[in-house]
This record gives sequence, structure tokens and C-alpha cells, in this order.
Amino acid sequence: MSFECIKDARLEDTGFNYTMSLIQGKYKMFILYALMGYGVVRFNEMKKYIGGISYKTLSATLKELEADGLVHREEYPQIPPKVEYSLTERGRSLMPILDQMCTWGETHRQDE
Repeated sequence: MSFECIKDARLEDTGFNYTMSLIQGKYKMFILYALMGYGVVRFNEMKKYIGGISYKTLSATLKELEADGLVHREEYPQIPPKVEYSLTERGRSLMPILDQMCTWGETHRQDE
């Protein structure tokens, strides 16, 4: 394995930085995890599942994930309004990474 000299490198130019820019934030990975496990999820179901998240924060976070092409929002024109969220193909491509994080957590949470 060869290493570059850090003085010539910039973290912002890496794929790691790009990936983190898409999933970092207090709730983004929780939302992605929920959609990975449950497929299609309605807004209020997501709010109950996550717990301490406010409506405003959940709405803003879902909009960011949608803008980044990771989450699909389907709105049904009915009364009361019905909105469902699911992963896009791009979002599903992140699932092996989240799955590995889950596996690591299950393996090591007993260590404490």
C-alpha cells in the first residue's frame, strides 16, 4: 500500500468527503436506515420511529436527502394529504455501507 504525502493532499478532494457531505447530520443516517429497513415510510411514521426529531428538522432533512437524490418523495393528492418516502436507486447504493456499519455495531456494542 502506498501513501501520499499529507502536505499535498486535501480532504475536500476525496470521495470520503463527498460521501460524508451526503450522510452527515444528526438524523440523515437514521432516516436512510429506516427506509432501508421498511421500504416506503410516511412522514408521521418516520417521526414516531426516530423519536426526538422535530417536524421542522425532519422535513428539512428529508428535503436535503431528496435534493441529493437519495430519497424519493411521493405526494398523493387527497384529503388528508398523504406523503410517502422511499430510497432512490442512488440511495439504495449506499445501503451496503450502512449495513456494514450495523454489522460492526452489533459485533462491538458488547465490548463496553
